[in-house]
Amino acid sequence: MLTTDALYARTSDEAWVQAMLDAEVALAWAQEALSAIPPGTARALKAVSDARRFPPTELARGSRLGGNPVIPLVAALRQEVGPGSADWVHHGATSQDILDTAAMLVAARATELIDQQLASLCAGCAALCDRHRSTVMVGRTLLQHALPITLGLKAAGWLMAALEGRAALGRVRTRLPVQLGGAAGTLAALGDRGAEVAGAMAEALGLAATTLPWHTNRTVVVELGAALGLVSGVGAKIAWDVALLMQTEVGEAFEPAAPGRGGSSTLPHKRNPVGAAAVSSAHRQASALVSVLFASMANEHERALGGWQAEWETLTTLLRLTGGIVATVSETVGSLEVDTTAMARNLERTGGALLAERVVGALAPTLGRERARGAVEEAVARTGASGRPFARELAEDPLIGAELTEAELAALLDPAGYLGSASVFVERALAAYHGS
Repeated sequence: MLTTDALYARTSDEAWVQAMLDAEVALAWAQEALSAIPPGTARALKAVSDARRFPPTELARGSRLGGNPVIPLVAALRQEVGPGSADWVHHGATSQDILDTAAMLVAARATELIDQQLASLCAGCAALCDRHRSTVMVGRTLLQHALPITLGLKAAGWLMAALEGRAALGRVRTRLPVQLGGAAGTLAALGDRGAEVAGAMAEALGLAATTLPWHTNRTVVVELGAALGLVSGVGAKIAWDVALLMQTEVGEAFEPAAPGRGGSSTLPHKRNPVGAAAVSSAHRQASALVSVLFASMANEHERALGGWQAEWETLTTLLRLTGGIVATVSETVGSLEVDTTAMARNLERTGGALLAERVVGALAPTLGRERARGAVEEAVARTGASGRPFARELAEDPLIGAELTEAELAALLDPAGYLGSASVFVERALAAYHGS
């Protein structure tokens, strides 16, 4: 429920099995290219390296004694290729080499989809930013009315966060590495050509080559997890903003409508933020999963006793959840329903008190800031108690009325006239997007 069909397919058990098979084939090709194993081995291995031949449930059962699924997979592969090539399957490698390489392949294939969705999210934010650069709305801090902003500025904040999240994920995507170190990180079984084999294997798979094996150096896994966590947080922030704007008392923006979407099983009038609910659920899980990867960094000597093993399902789920978050939020932003009438109405809910700071600023040169603030605060309190317009309370205050005319007060209380550098920030965000 919390991911997409495409991303689920690229992180499925079958996808992991295929990635392990791809790693074994690449290892064989690399060794053949360097004349380290008999010719024809890689071709024979490639011919049988189809995940459908190796049911994940059988591999899972077979892995319980050895502690990982590579052991039963290699045994099955040797049977499939026959006696001529069987002795050279998995030559020089250890189980972690294949599983780590498979993890990087799964991550590369899954994050390709996530990056595409991030590009769509950024495009949606940019379009919203451009379209509503002058749409004035209430800015809220600590869930309370604060000052006027524009919807374009809010979308600009979303856009910059999405751009930064995409860049963070992109940086780690370019360095997802192959793993090949043999039993203890020396590749002793390959003699003095181990490093060459590792480089050729990386090239065959389109993964990064490494300076040395990283069996117990899990920094790249943690960087990947952290980037995924960052991206999930960006999506959650946007979804949560939309959910708050959908509240009955606010009603300024809505997730896209569709038959049956957001409905209640009992209340016909409800339009629930179901996209935000799914995103919030996924983000809470994703945040916790990132900590599992950090905890898995403490490994024992040359091979982990539980830390490495804890990464497999964690990384799979984190990829799925993050991809689901980005896809959902991209759809929300791309088809966001905006009610500008409600935005204008909410700007008036405090009777003009939203611009109290601006009035203080106008009075401060003659009254002093503290005296001006005190007078305006009293006017705000009277507005709240009486329900009268803030402008009227200001004009009838002897101190304030002596300094500012009704026309001047009306101008000061125009939300569109107190937007500071909002338009500048919108332009900067759009420039950053178009330059990305």
